[in-house]
Amino acid sequence: MSIDPAQLATALMAAPSITPATGSVFAVLEEALVSLGFDVHRFVTGTPPEGPVENLFATRTGSAPGRHFAFAGHLDVVPPGDGWESGPFAPEIRGNILYGRGACDMKGSIAAFVAAIPADHAGRISLIITGDEEGPALYGTRALITYMEEQQLVPDLCLVGEPTSAQRLGDMVKIGRRGSAYFKIIVPGTQGHVAYPHLADNPVPKLVRILKAIDDVVLDEGTDWFQASNIEITNIDVGNTVGNVISGQASANLSIRFNDTHSGASLTAMIEAIDTTETPQARVEARISGEPFLTQPGELSALVSEAIRSVTGLEAELSTTGGTSDARFLSRLCPVVEFGLPNATMHKLDEAVALEDLTDITRIYTAIIAGATALPTPA
Repeated sequence: MSIDPAQLATALMAAPSITPATGSVFAVLEEALVSLGFDVHRFVTGTPPEGPVENLFATRTGSAPGRHFAFAGHLDVVPPGDGWESGPFAPEIRGNILYGRGACDMKGSIAAFVAAIPADHAGRISLIITGDEEGPALYGTRALITYMEEQQLVPDLCLVGEPTSAQRLGDMVKIGRRGSAYFKIIVPGTQGHVAYPHLADNPVPKLVRILKAIDDVVLDEGTDWFQASNIEITNIDVGNTVGNVISGQASANLSIRFNDTHSGASLTAMIEAIDTTETPQARVEARISGEPFLTQPGELSALVSEAIRSVTGLEAELSTTGGTSDARFLSRLCPVVEFGLPNATMHKLDEAVALEDLTDITRIYTAIIAGATALPTPA
């Protein structure tokens, strides 16, 4: 391998990149890609507090006709917290384990993919790398999609390097994800003294009725590929710090993870209908973080599964479990699956990756690249 995955992962982890990320960590990746002959485009977009965000698109054309295969990932990381045995941005090898923030989520897999790129290949290879996946994802992959469309560089197939492996490297591949929606319900009232309720309008009982009606909803029982959708009440706030005041407003937050029997629009309409039925004065603020997607088992998942089998001997489970990823945006461009390192330590103190796993996933990615770029271009 012309690039050692552990060395590149170490260099990436040594560059602090708490979301939203810009700067030196992208320079490290750019240097590695330029050395491999990639054309690299970096740009910064967005304003505080969600930005600025840096993005990188790198591409290289092969020596023979074939598919355009892209790898997508993120260089931003979550805040490290206190209590690390070694510094979160001072990566350290202890035994056969590399420790540091981003080891598995997901600087390790980015380093492995770069190390996996062969000297020659068919088709085209691209990397779609953002600094905004761990945050609100407003200025990251969405902006990269716009750039690819403008440059007519939309890939035919895409692999997202999120840490999908559960117990062992290669035991799980994600072929879809549930959608994610957030709602704030606001019920107005009239503040007053609890001894004179006729002079006030208490919003809390109204909000309670709304939440009871919402909590009674069973969205579905799941589908062939997706678990059941769920609604969770995550916060209730009346802004009241004393016991003898009726609040002038009450609000609640909801989070809904939903499968492909629903959409953000249909769930928004449902929540609004419940609210106005129970309390016509209530209003709803909705934010749809992502719609569900499913890449039906086929050409891409078979290729990834075979590459995993050839290196590890495992039969990967095709799954849609877990949280969201930027695959929810990329799925509208082309078939997308997710495969990466074991996820047991992601977002935890002393995040880590086994050096053996870094070596093996590099071999898996090499096989995926060879298979994907050699596929004939669609008619």
